[in-house]
Amino acid sequence: MSGVALVYTLFGSREAAMRAARQLIEERLIGCANLLGEATSLYEWNGVLEEAAETPVLFKTTPSRRDALMARIAQLHDYEVPAILALPVEAADSTFARWVGDQLAK
Repeated sequence: MSGVALVYTLFGSREAAMRAARQLIEERLIGCANLLGEATSLYEWNGVLEEAAETPVLFKTTPSRRDALMARIAQLHDYEVPAILALPVEAADSTFARWVGDQLAK
């Protein structure tokens, strides 16, 4: 086990992603968040092909907080059906993993 868990989701705006990331840091559910560049998403919703600009985010947490983080993202998210995915982390630098754990223990 790496000591780090990675959770990915997309928000409809950079502002919404920033609000969620700040809240999750304050709640000690994540050590940090990476807001990536704007992505264009294509998907079918209610029988209509949609195209939307979204902000992808990678959240770093501990394996023990992963499920609580995913549940909290769902509460904070303004999408009806947000994509909230836990990505496998096979290995992590031990210094970084310790830092993530320390951030959540404050």
